[in-house]
Amino acid sequence: MMTTRLNIPPLRWLLAAALSLVSPAWAQQAPPSERDIYTCTDASGRKLTSDRPIAACRDREQLILNPSGTVRARVGPTLSAKDQAHQDAKAQAERIERARAEEEKRQDRALLIRYPDAQSHDKERDEALTHLSQVRQTALLRSSDLLAQRDKLAEEMAFYAKDPSKAPPQLQHQYQEVNQSLTVQGRLLADLDAQVNRINERFDTERRRLIPMWKQVSTPLN
Repeated sequence: MMTTRLNIPPLRWLLAAALSLVSPAWAQQAPPSERDIYTCTDASGRKLTSDRPIAACRDREQLILNPSGTVRARVGPTLSAKDQAHQDAKAQAERIERARAEEEKRQDRALLIRYPDAQSHDKERDEALTHLSQVRQTALLRSSDLLAQRDKLAEEMAFYAKDPSKAPPQLQHQYQEVNQSLTVQGRLLADLDAQVNRINERFDTERRRLIPMWKQVSTPLN
């Protein structure tokens, strides 16, 4: 039996034939691989370069270079959890301080609108103190009346000095009631005095803030 032999060209001929069909222009356009280059100087002063972030420079700035050697970007230090928490707390404190300053400015503007001059501020202080003074005067008169009533009742209670329990129930009740009322009036007078102090402190604080603003408003523009 005769075997038919196929005439197959060598493999290198096939490859050459395939390449001959490819445009020479396409074959020359395969661009080189472009990768970022990280560089930094570590704590020991060594200049390090890598194709990825450099672990030895996590605590300092790293430069990202283009293949041409120009700086494309900068990478800040990688913070530890403790340092990050500290930085976050600092940023939060700065935000709070900015908000406080803005609120203070807003309050100053409102204060200046309410009291455009010293006269308006003094007037409101006087009105507030006058009202309290009237209430205090009423409380003092009430206390004087109660003291007179207690003195009269004390004279009657003197008959039972050896044994106050033998005094008539109505007399004992009146005496206790007057003493309780005097205690209430004493607390009221103390509270009124405290309110006077708070009002003066408030207006004194406002005046210290208002004086520079009044001066600024009254200063003519050149």
